[in-house]
Amino acid sequence: MALTGKKVIILIETLYNELEFWYPYYRLKEEGAEVCVVGAEAGVLYRGKDNILARADRGMNDIRAEEFAGIIIPGGYAPDHMRRHPAMVKMVRDLHEAGKVVAAICHGGWMLASADIIRGKKVTGFFSIKDDLVHAGATFVDQEVVADNKLVTSRKPDDLPAFMKVIMQKLSGA
Repeated sequence: MALTGKKVIILIETLYNELEFWYPYYRLKEEGAEVCVVGAEAGVLYRGKDNILARADRGMNDIRAEEFAGIIIPGGYAPDHMRRHPAMVKMVRDLHEAGKVVAAICHGGWMLASADIIRGKKVTGFFSIKDDLVHAGATFVDQEVVADNKLVTSRKPDDLPAFMKVIMQKLSGA
């Protein structure tokens, strides 16, 4: 299994997109990664857009960037709730600055903009946040997945297979 020994965060908050959370969660586990679900607080149940619940393993103040190989930010409207927590935004920035894999799909790009890590980077995301990404200094392209070094972005659930393929390549060092 290509990712055995790697620890990866998947962020969680209210109104997360279930496909963009659960698909990466299980694909990472299939490849041997240890997946840590991180929310505002450990143990809290977060309700997705379709009412599926997910529990945070750890709270945002309980982790350190050096513990992890990367982070995935699912979309839905959860990123709008995530960026209301300065510690969660800082976690994304810290992982990026540490050279870890930082990945966002759909509206997850809002967290990248709030973390101020996309200036001068090439990214994609859901079409309705294009202006937000451009105003944060990114070059927006309409592709299923875009990798700018270890920053990986995608547009929507249909792009999940390509998104995860690139994330797993980056995490494995391929």
